[in-house]
Amino acid sequence: MAAGEWYTCLDPELEALRIVARDAVFEHNSLPPRRRGDMGSALKSLLGAAGEGARIEAPFHCAYGFNLFLGDGVFLNAGCTVLDTAPVRIGKGTLLGPNVQIYCAEHHKEAAGRQAGLEIAKPVEIGENAWIGGSAIILGGVSIGDGANVGAGAVVTRHVPDNTTVVGNPARPVKRG
Repeated sequence: MAAGEWYTCLDPELEALRIVARDAVFEHNSLPPRRRGDMGSALKSLLGAAGEGARIEAPFHCAYGFNLFLGDGVFLNAGCTVLDTAPVRIGKGTLLGPNVQIYCAEHHKEAAGRQAGLEIAKPVEIGENAWIGGSAIILGGVSIGDGANVGAGAVVTRHVPDNTTVVGNPARPVKRG
């Protein structure tokens, strides 16, 4: 998984790691309303890094947790899903709107490969002070630059340069007039 080569997601060791993550996510998602945005202790200790002031609204879902690295002041709004089969790095001050999805896993193109659980994992990097609009989808292998804006509902399949706004499916830069 970490080597960037094909692996089987059906491996018992990987399933055991996902169970640990599900338990941590369950604890986090069960926090009382007055603690919304705080991280459950199990989730915070599971993450690769959680910078000062990083917050995650419930409900939240991640695949493993240990591949998720949040900078200072990062905010993930309610409903975010991070399938962190590869490292996901989110720079300081970046905000994710509700229901943002980050998918590092890519399934095999052939049915037999999918049935065997074959996947390849590609990292995602989001720079500092970026804004990811609600329900945007970010696919594995892309980077989003510092100060970039991703419009609500956009599907990011390619790299987004610094200070660029992208919208649509697939996401394309907005021309400045």
